[in-house]
Amino acid sequence: MSDKPILPGPDGVEPILLKDALEERYLAYALSTIMHRALPDVRDGLKPVHRRILYAMRELKLNPEAGYKKCAKIVGEVMGNYHPHGDQAIYDALVRLAQNFAVRYPLVDGQGNFGNVDGDNAAAMRYTESRLTAVAQALLDGIDEDTVEFRPTYDGTMDEPVVLPAAFPNLLANGSSGIAVGMATNIPPHNVDELCQGLLHLIKHPNATIEKLVEMIPGPDFPTGGVLVEPRDQIIEAYRTGRGGFRLRARWEKEEGARGSYQIVVTEIPYQVQKAKLIERIAELLTEKKLPLLGDVRDESAEEIRLVLEPKSRTVDPTLLMESLFRMTELELRFGLNMNVLSGGQIPNVLNLRDVLRQWLEHRVDVLVRRSEFRLKKIEHRLEVLDGYLIAYLNIDEVIRIVRFEDDPKAKLIAKFKLTDVQAEAILNLRLRSLSRLEEIEIKSEHDKLSKERRELQDLLKSDELQWERISEEVKAVRETYSQKTELGRRRTTFADAPEIDIDLDVALIEKEAVTIVLSQKGWIRAMKGHVDDLKRLDFKQGDKLKFAIKAFTTDKLLALATNGRVFTLEASLLPGGRGHGEPLRLMIDLEENADIAELFVYEPGRKLLIASTGGYGFIVPEDEVIASTRKGKQILNVSGADEATVCVPVAGDYVATIGENRKMLVFGLDEVNEMTRGKGVILQRFKDGGLSDARVFRKGEGLTWLDAAGRTYTLSWSELKEWVGVRAQSGKVAPKGFPRSNKFGPAF
Repeated sequence: MSDKPILPGPDGVEPILLKDALEERYLAYALSTIMHRALPDVRDGLKPVHRRILYAMRELKLNPEAGYKKCAKIVGEVMGNYHPHGDQAIYDALVRLAQNFAVRYPLVDGQGNFGNVDGDNAAAMRYTESRLTAVAQALLDGIDEDTVEFRPTYDGTMDEPVVLPAAFPNLLANGSSGIAVGMATNIPPHNVDELCQGLLHLIKHPNATIEKLVEMIPGPDFPTGGVLVEPRDQIIEAYRTGRGGFRLRARWEKEEGARGSYQIVVTEIPYQVQKAKLIERIAELLTEKKLPLLGDVRDESAEEIRLVLEPKSRTVDPTLLMESLFRMTELELRFGLNMNVLSGGQIPNVLNLRDVLRQWLEHRVDVLVRRSEFRLKKIEHRLEVLDGYLIAYLNIDEVIRIVRFEDDPKAKLIAKFKLTDVQAEAILNLRLRSLSRLEEIEIKSEHDKLSKERRELQDLLKSDELQWERISEEVKAVRETYSQKTELGRRRTTFADAPEIDIDLDVALIEKEAVTIVLSQKGWIRAMKGHVDDLKRLDFKQGDKLKFAIKAFTTDKLLALATNGRVFTLEASLLPGGRGHGEPLRLMIDLEENADIAELFVYEPGRKLLIASTGGYGFIVPEDEVIASTRKGKQILNVSGADEATVCVPVAGDYVATIGENRKMLVFGLDEVNEMTRGKGVILQRFKDGGLSDARVFRKGEGLTWLDAAGRTYTLSWSELKEWVGVRAQSGKVAPKGFPRSNKFGPAF
């Protein structure tokens, strides 16, 4: 960037660096998004658009007991007076507040088509009508009693509340989600009965632990139900940090059919999952044959969700079928927790469960104090007026005379009876017909009643204990209204442990078929259906021939040892079919140009392998340790110079036989070989010329076996092998008569 000063432009235009302009404007945009759009206020759990909708509906007198009004009128009122944004954005927010499958405790009572769980949109705003619910009324309760701050609207012609009084713990009860600039929030809904129980405990024990609060608030309660399978310790940790997640599953049951058949019926699906898209996804997986345990899926839903899943056969285990569906579809999802909220409407921060509850309680105390002060002012004003009325009653004739004949009756009344301006004004505003009912007893009775209330309010404002006692009463009232005994308040999401499945689900999700894996000398691989015995009939490209032919199943994993010591993992189900010549193996794995495949075999869990290089070095490695999760494979045997990895055989015995390119053979105890997970290994056999050609692990009692040149099996007993028995790292002796000229024992797997 040039260091030259920026000169003033013509006509008073002030130049500015693009960098500075972007920084300033983007910061303003980011702050606006965070503060006024994406993050909810911890006190009422609302974003500005929701708060403005509720306030506008209240101003339209759309209380729960009132009639409905067109949503178009409500949206117009919100947009014109409070929220200068698009009408569709406002309507979408209003619709969501009315959807009982999206909001745990709806704030809007809608009439008409407000969408459904299939993902269908609501009707246009000119067709739908709405009004507030009792929950929304609780959020607005006391807003006319100076309980919250107001600020000018965007055009300065009206005022709007900064926050609602919120006599309902809305943030956790209904949850919230939003994406701001550089931060986001995601809070699941909870059960109000449980929240109130936790709030009451927190009032008594301000330093309550998260573990204790989770005993009362065990987890989210989603409007669509479902089963929560997240471990308790993970739930506690999520609530402690304010970040985490919850595994939520669909609720299902098994329905018995005729002749031992059955079907699975899903009655509740996870939160925010669209049923139509879920069924479409399951159907796609069926078509792609990725759900071999499932036979068919159909939707029999009416008012209640009823999703029917038919197994492929009656022998399919229902639990295994559902576990496969949970893994592959949105019948199970992980709902994230990120309690990033605005504290005091100003500070975005991530709070834990205790802090969220505490800040709501502190807000309720602030509302209580402001409301009490407002009521106290009203009472003091009324008492002042009543004192004036009492004076007027006792001196009614004189008061009438002053009013009738004096030029300035107000000043005369003040001077005569020592009244205040308020009292004199109240007496002058009395109607004549009120005088007949203006009795001393009634005035004194109201005066005593208000005096008592004033003393109570003064005591309340002076005592923290009385304030918390009043808050407790309010919370108990909310708990009673929305208790779990009521239809709206009952817990919908239940808790369960995910079943222990012994079967490998990855295997269960693949249709098990016999295949023959064929790898050619030039590296072309294919999977032919069935177990092919006649290998002479295999067709290859010109100049190519067979290298490995392995009988396996589509559920198997294949391990390939490369000459550079790396082991690669292949899925038999993902290999190209047997038509044609297959595909180059190098397209599936990252194999170096100067490396080749030395051994290919089927993975067997729990087995151990003897792996060795042409230099005569090797070690024992557990087969589970060589599994690679990426195309790059896993480096197991370290080789250097001209050495290459050449041997990989199963460890099934107690002795090792090695044979060199110089045809010298050595037999020694398996216990002399180290077990490692990676390295060069120890010297197995020394060679003056050439290197290691092959190795075999065998049992002493069974003897050493190999295939001769004619393909016949030949075995040497232990007594016949004594000539070659020694210790590791010797050079060995010339192989016995009849040993193959290839210096190989034959196939090891």
